[in-house]
Amino acid sequence: MFRLTASRVALNGRGTFRAPVVQNCAFHASPLLKEDKKPEAAAEPAAAAEPVAEAPSGGMGARFISTGEVVVSKLFPAGFGWQGASVIADGMKYEATELPFFAITGAGDFAGVLIGHTTFYGLKKAVVDPSIDMGETVGSGVWLASAAFCSGFAWQPIVNFWQGMNVDFNTVFLGTWAGCGVAFYTGLRIGRVLMPWMPSGDYRNLKNDASLSAAIGGATAVFVGTDTAYNPDQNWLRPVVGIEDGDSDIVGMVKAGSSTALGFAASQSVLNVVYPAGKLWND
Repeated sequence: MFRLTASRVALNGRGTFRAPVVQNCAFHASPLLKEDKKPEAAAEPAAAAEPVAEAPSGGMGARFISTGEVVVSKLFPAGFGWQGASVIADGMKYEATELPFFAITGAGDFAGVLIGHTTFYGLKKAVVDPSIDMGETVGSGVWLASAAFCSGFAWQPIVNFWQGMNVDFNTVFLGTWAGCGVAFYTGLRIGRVLMPWMPSGDYRNLKNDASLSAAIGGATAVFVGTDTAYNPDQNWLRPVVGIEDGDSDIVGMVKAGSSTALGFAASQSVLNVVYPAGKLWND
């Protein structure tokens, strides 16, 4: 019985977040989870005052703090869970081209995100910040995990499609980034409709969901590098996250988690630097 690596695709095969309560910082008390508070009406001043622009919340430091929390609490567990689920699916004799395989690995992604998210913030509440609301934490965890199920479910068929076209590694990488980013975004938006505890969709959180999904797409793209069977000479990620035939299941799971953590950290760091203040999901 062979051991399924992260993407034994057509050859036999794949990621959310609270920091300081400035407004967001890690999917815990974030603009993704809460409606913007309307300022209370102030008394009319005797003389007309010059309008003051609202200062953007957070800052560059807060962005990177939230990025670190998301990597630890959700992105590593997501890849770890997906790969572990692929081992289970393989043991059940499902091929990486079958619907049950996609569902099982998507469920592994869901479980990784939900368990990682609630465990991380449960520990943070106990040790650092007793004000954390665990009811809200579980609710946001279910929302994020559901979106992760969508991208986790879609990852294998997307990779199968591109590899079946016999394209180069970088095309598979970019195609997976786009496809899984859209899948995750779709999951976020559907969750806002179906989950009554989540803020309803509006233009602001649409943009926030989109910027987050772009970074998640980067995580799923780096996950492609765990597959050492497809165009191995072109796989520039193989020395870092490639799952080799001799690796044990647990080593493969750690490499898979490391790949999604690395991909998210890299893509989100670029967004942290280039987005204007107050415009990114973790502001």
